[in-house]
Amino acid sequence: MKSLLFLVLISVCWAEPHPDNSSVEHERIIHIQENGPRLLVVAEQAKLFSHRGGNVTLPCKFYHEHTSTAGSGTHKIRVKWTKLTSDYLKEVDVFVAMGHHRKSYGNYQGRVFLRESSENDASLIITNIILEDYGRYKCEVIEGLEDDTAVVALNLEGVVFPYSPRLGRYNLNFHEAQRACLDQDSVIASFDQLYDAWKSGLDWCNAGWLSDGSVQYPITKPREPCGGKNTVPGVRNYGFWDKEKSQYDVFCFTSNFNGRFYYLIHPTKLTYDEAVQACLKDGAQIAKVGQIFAAWKLLGYDRCDAGWLADGSVRYPISRPRKRCSPNEAAVRFVGFPDKKHKLYGVYCFRAYN
Repeated sequence: MKSLLFLVLISVCWAEPHPDNSSVEHERIIHIQENGPRLLVVAEQAKLFSHRGGNVTLPCKFYHEHTSTAGSGTHKIRVKWTKLTSDYLKEVDVFVAMGHHRKSYGNYQGRVFLRESSENDASLIITNIILEDYGRYKCEVIEGLEDDTAVVALNLEGVVFPYSPRLGRYNLNFHEAQRACLDQDSVIASFDQLYDAWKSGLDWCNAGWLSDGSVQYPITKPREPCGGKNTVPGVRNYGFWDKEKSQYDVFCFTSNFNGRFYYLIHPTKLTYDEAVQACLKDGAQIAKVGQIFAAWKLLGYDRCDAGWLADGSVRYPISRPRKRCSPNEAAVRFVGFPDKKHKLYGVYCFRAYN
């Protein structure tokens, strides 16, 4: 009992301020700043839409919770923009600013700037958007020991298409799938892009890689070979597989292009090598698969003539279904990978604008 009384007396004495030290104790409380200004970072829009070749401003502003000023003035403001990877396992540096110092990274160099319309504006301007810019970006503002973040998603208008090489279905590991999309003027699609494509009617029974390393496929018309006719429509998920050893198709994404896509009028049908040369002679290059899909989906390109493409496939785009030209649906029709020596087809060309 005596011990308990002794502890209570110590607690009371410790809690009671000494007259000579009251100012010191008061200053200590102010220094902790439990109720002082707290840095807040805000994005006015969580999602923005743009297209390849365009410009966009990712919004980001910072405030102090208990004041209307942008900063306290005691520390320099550091602004850092990073891009979140599709699997959220790491961040890619995009832009850093502190005082007069500015630094951009990788393929963002020369294309990213702070808007700085006011003292508290940390918004990032991205110019000449490329396909790889799609994704989620984090704005981080640091002032002394305080920091806060906001996340903004950049979506691109475009089209998702399934792709498999000449070797046939299920012949690409993840890294080969990435290269295959790049070779066809596109990038490997994200789940969000595939999901949006499914909502717009994409139906494809072959499973393909996505950018997060998962393998999935979209079904709008359930049927026996594709999960069963009694299952519900949706994006079917095979899960995550070994990126080196597992082999599937791939879903690619492409957007607007800076050039002209066209069917080359030629007096005769062409072999593949003749098709390549015919486009070069016309001041262009043989078109890629991503370019025919972008022209079809985004520009409404329609032509019933089958033509060679850069990967050795033969396809034709139909925007207005009609007899003998995809009567049931608008689509890029796939003829196949014929013998490159056959003089059976025309050619689609692409001329880039300078």
